Amino acid sequence: MPKISYFFALILVLTFSCHQDYVPKPHGYFRIDFQKKTYHSFDSTALPYKFDIPDYGKALPDHDRLAEPYWINLKVPAHKAEVHISYKKVEKNLAKLLEDSRTLAYKHTIKADAINERIFINPEKKVYGTIYMIDGNAASPLQFYLTDSTKNFLRGALYIREVPNIDSLRPVIDFLTPDVIRLIETTEWKH
Repeated sequence: MPKISYFFALILVLTFSCHQDYVPKPHGYFRIDFQKKTYHSFDSTALPYKFDIPDYGKALPDHDRLAEPYWINLKVPAHKAEVHISYKKVEKNLAKLLEDSRTLAYKHTIKADAINERIFINPEKKVYGTIYMIDGNAASPLQFYLTDSTKNFLRGALYIREVPNIDSLRPVIDFLTPDVIRLIETTEWKH
């Protein structure tokens, strides 16, 4: 009889001691290796502006059928990202250009959690503008415009060629944002 009671005791201990609550693991994302931040001046004689770009990026002419003169794309292939740069001459149309830029940034309100505006002023180089930081699952997390108010108007928008999912794209956005800010801070007009 004692062997049977030991057997049942052993079964009870094994049954109740091995009970473990299941906790689902959160969805994970691949680790992203980022390059060292180094910059060089992008100064093409064909363009009326210049600025610094990261060494891991390359500036290419915009070959879209709607592209206009002086439009370029700054591509960062390692992160499937690009900054679309468009340029317009100011010819008594500054108010329209400003409103168009604001409208394009605020088209993202459908998917955005928030849009934060930051004013940029560099009186020494006569560069003034607004930076739109767009939080949430928007297609473009950062947009900006720069102008001297009399001749030049430059607009930029950062795009990442992936399905907008802020959880997985946040590290890339956080990595590329200082590059776009550096581009803005180093912009100069050539005429």
